[in-house]
Amino acid sequence: MKQSRELSDFQDRIGYSFSDPGLLRRALTHNSLASDTRPNNQRLEFLGDRVLNLAIAEALLAQDQSADEGTLAPRYNALVRKETCADVARTMDLGAVLRLGRGEQNTGGRRKNAILGDAMEAVLAAIYLDGGLDAARKVILQHWGDKLINVEAQARDAKTALQEWVQARGEPPPRYVEIARDGPDHAPRFTIAARLASGAEAHAEGGSKREAEQAAANLLLKCLEKQT
Repeated sequence: MKQSRELSDFQDRIGYSFSDPGLLRRALTHNSLASDTRPNNQRLEFLGDRVLNLAIAEALLAQDQSADEGTLAPRYNALVRKETCADVARTMDLGAVLRLGRGEQNTGGRRKNAILGDAMEAVLAAIYLDGGLDAARKVILQHWGDKLINVEAQARDAKTALQEWVQARGEPPPRYVEIARDGPDHAPRFTIAARLASGAEAHAEGGSKREAEQAAANLLLKCLEKQT
């Protein structure tokens, strides 16, 4: 594997060139491959989470100067949550350059939300340490730009939207039932059913219960909206 070429291409996709490529290699090293001579990205993830939080909070304040805390909070949560970080990681094909142990490679680690989201935060920390806050902020605004523009829709998550839909019609709230769990303990797959008292339901899978519940709520809501 021509890692140096892959890392160079990845930096082009990020829009940032590292003075110290070692920081980037550390950010891309999952703990399944780490050793005494090869540190993992967990400490960088811790820092990158804070860098992202600050940059997104600043961007939201600048974007809507009349919004109060109650309006800003769900927008902020939608933009910094792990699933959003993983989505951004996929747009830059971060999974292709992740350094994983064989076990994670064999169980689809390059596609897992948790691993991708953590690595995305670690990369932001590496940029911060290499080039400072302005450099990290620039990358965040570049890659979160569309999500910032459409943040209102993201903030209104599917479970909340489905809850509002049934409440408006005087129906009981939806129930979420786990109907299957597959895969190993370290990488489970959940199948969740979103059910209404009317009998309508939808099933969806996810790498966490929250992810599967959101997906099931989204599917059910789309079916209900087509019928009205």
